[in-house]
Amino acid sequence: MLLLILAISCFVAAVVMAGEVAAEPGRERMRSVRLAAGYGKRVYNDTLTAESFRGRVLLPLRQRLGGLVLRLSPKTTVAVVGTRLQRAGLTRRFTPYGFLATKAVTAVVGLITGGLLGAAGPGGTAALLFAVGGAALGYLLPDTYVTMKTRSRRDQIGADLPNALDLLAVSVEAGLGFDASVARLVERTSGPLTEELQLTLQEMRIGESRENALKKLAQRTDVAVVSGFVRAMVQADQLGMSIGRILRVQATDARLKRQAAAEERAMKAPVKMLIPTVLFIFPSMFLVILGPAFINLFKLF
Repeated sequence: MLLLILAISCFVAAVVMAGEVAAEPGRERMRSVRLAAGYGKRVYNDTLTAESFRGRVLLPLRQRLGGLVLRLSPKTTVAVVGTRLQRAGLTRRFTPYGFLATKAVTAVVGLITGGLLGAAGPGGTAALLFAVGGAALGYLLPDTYVTMKTRSRRDQIGADLPNALDLLAVSVEAGLGFDASVARLVERTSGPLTEELQLTLQEMRIGESRENALKKLAQRTDVAVVSGFVRAMVQADQLGMSIGRILRVQATDARLKRQAAAEERAMKAPVKMLIPTVLFIFPSMFLVILGPAFINLFKLF
């Protein structure tokens, strides 16, 4: 089994090296084009003209691995992956192709790790099952991480929204416009909601209408209370209603929904605690309480 894993690793390395060799003429042409475009300009450091290892090897490899994952899962698209990363707040860490390449790398690592563990243990068919299971686990692990980050970010946004709406209402009632109120809020707060509002403010400053910028905010966050706030603000703009009063009503509604969500979690807690109680606590209690009784009963017989 170890020989099989070693052979697979060598085959993957050979494919990567063959791809690098095949892509070398294209890189040479691009390098020649860049040199011709910069002809006549003085270069103070020759190392500036040389491509870095990241741009020459890592980025093309990332694109190939991401494209391979896309071909293996036809239902997955770059747009869907980008939306998931955006809702998880991971766009600064990963690009869609980078995330897909990470899934491929973790799958390969899981395959090798599972194969080695299976070969060190039972061996044979069990080693193959361990390798397949490790590959599946490694492939799904990045998706699980993104899902957990998305859920945590949504909860944080829903918890921060009532206080943010209160601050916006105070600023608007003090005489500031909505854009200036959002700018003041972004300057004095932090968190995922602040990041999304800052992006919305930047979109409005570069010429995006307030309605479209707020709708994009609702799409990026995918939080029910934020969507309700956006709908109320759009209707207020269209009907000419008072923004301050709308913000007050939305802050109260968001706070009530946050309280209802907390009560719902509190109601679910006893049910969730039942499983570890039955699996771990009850057996220990039965062993401590009934163990001596069973020992004495066996002594009688």
